[in-house]
Amino acid sequence: MEDTENQYDGLDLDEEELAMMGEQGAAVAPVSAPGDVPDDFRSGFVALVGRPNAGKSTLLNACMGGHVAITSPVAQTTRKRMRAVINRPDAQIVIVDTPGLHKPKDTLGRELNRAALAELADVDVVAMLLDATKPAGTGDAWVAKHVDESRAVRLLVVTKADIATPEQVQAQLEAGNAMARFDESLVVSSTEDFNVDSFIAAVTDHLPYGPRWFPLDMPVDASDEELAAEFIREKVLLNCRDEVPHSVGVLCDGIEWRDDGLASVRATIFVERDSQKGILVGKGGSMIRRIGTQARLELEGLFHRKVFLDLQVRVKSQWRRDDAAIKRFGYSAEQ
Repeated sequence: MEDTENQYDGLDLDEEELAMMGEQGAAVAPVSAPGDVPDDFRSGFVALVGRPNAGKSTLLNACMGGHVAITSPVAQTTRKRMRAVINRPDAQIVIVDTPGLHKPKDTLGRELNRAALAELADVDVVAMLLDATKPAGTGDAWVAKHVDESRAVRLLVVTKADIATPEQVQAQLEAGNAMARFDESLVVSSTEDFNVDSFIAAVTDHLPYGPRWFPLDMPVDASDEELAAEFIREKVLLNCRDEVPHSVGVLCDGIEWRDDGLASVRATIFVERDSQKGILVGKGGSMIRRIGTQARLELEGLFHRKVFLDLQVRVKSQWRRDDAAIKRFGYSAEQ
């Protein structure tokens, strides 16, 4: 595979892993037959990449007009690739939200990096996000190097314009364009809906003509169980601080769609130490009740029905260094 070694330099990947990365996405087949869409119909994939907390998931939510990807101030909030679908009369845009690229400290971190970089090999457009409020550093330059080596169309997106000064925005535009060759640059504020439509239009203009890849009634490629687990984890991240968030993994054990219109959701929150479990449960169960209430309301909005949520907290020591546990949570790059 051409240029593979340069594209994934520094990740310590063997030939089999590199080949797997190059083939990611090949299993996606179009759902529209020839003649189902106009000849000038555009379709394709755009990957959002960047450092942690650059605003990738927030931009995805703004593009979708709703809360489909979890967000929080905690680094590495996004652990799973999510594909969200925008359908227009003239196009279908598949936005791929990826984990923030960072220096990994454990097996989980390495898998998240592999998952994010794998997307560069199989998308039509790569959008690198730079936080306007933070000076570009060596980490951004490392991301830009991989973006520069991608064969996709490259967009530089400077985010958080609503809380940055014009001078900061201009400095980031100059810094980004000095780090890589971008085909187009733009500035957005996802929270203020500034230039979000312009971003969608820019991506659409760079997509090839092609078929519809996902059904019209499929806004995301995640299951109800996966979405439930992620929204529960989001509430943990928003309510807990210090060492707890990075050690949390959530599994949805099942959803029962009851005849009375209620959804019964069972989920388990895993941490690595007993002390973390104590923080998560809280005095007299106060913290887990708060997390459960917030998650339940989120799930009721997602499922459009009342939800009964049963949360359990368990300890699984060092799960972030356990390949089997990482795969069970769905955080493996191969997934």
